[in-house]
Amino acid sequence: MFDILQARIHQKHRTIRFPDAPPPPVPDRFRGRPEIDTARCVEGCRACAEACPTNAVAIADGKLPVIDLGRCIFCNDCVQACPQEAIAHSTDYRLAVREHENLVLEPADALVLAEELGKKMKRLLGRSLKLRVVSAGGCGACEADVNVLGTVGWDLGRFGIQYVASPRHADGLLITGPVTQNMKAALLDTYAAMPEPKVVIAVGSCAISGGPFIDHAEVNNGVDSVLPVDLYIPGCPPHPLTILDGLLRLLGRVDDYKTTV
Repeated sequence: MFDILQARIHQKHRTIRFPDAPPPPVPDRFRGRPEIDTARCVEGCRACAEACPTNAVAIADGKLPVIDLGRCIFCNDCVQACPQEAIAHSTDYRLAVREHENLVLEPADALVLAEELGKKMKRLLGRSLKLRVVSAGGCGACEADVNVLGTVGWDLGRFGIQYVASPRHADGLLITGPVTQNMKAALLDTYAAMPEPKVVIAVGSCAISGGPFIDHAEVNNGVDSVLPVDLYIPGCPPHPLTILDGLLRLLGRVDDYKTTV
């Protein structure tokens, strides 16, 4: 018992204080939102678009690259391919949006971060959000980062957010994976079993667009091809901080002045 207490005293407080304090620094290898330096980018160069495995980078004739964060798998291929070194990943973990079209960004665009739910929905939910997690054909990476939010380091429950075993006890669905054909019916059944009103959250590039499996015959290119989506959290996989930030924005529990990066 003494050894346990000694170890606990040595470890001190392990739960991050976000969003009431700045989040812990992200590692050097962290890949946040990709950004384009327009001063370096050369019109007519298509190296980044040709290197992208998911067509997340698009270039119209005579224009600069447009990045679709919903398709982006943060693989760094565009960064390595750019001869002008005009593309780089920032350390900004804030990526969640409410509308799919807000994920498509031109170089000068600012990301429209997720707004909170309407007053009626927030009043119904109170200060809690019960989520049924569904892996609709995911590889396990997004699922791992969703699950880690329940550990002592993140303690998702302190915000009133909990994962539940039954859709009948849930306020919403948190979905990972590209919605494979063999999971489509199960996903629809789970959604139908939830009481109204309900929210749907798509986590990861697969759940948003199909990810690396986009347009494959056995996937449905993401959740919003079969269900209405209230929150999109891009990444491959998204960092736990990105997921937490998105969930708290949906509930109106985070202020940008507290989360400056």
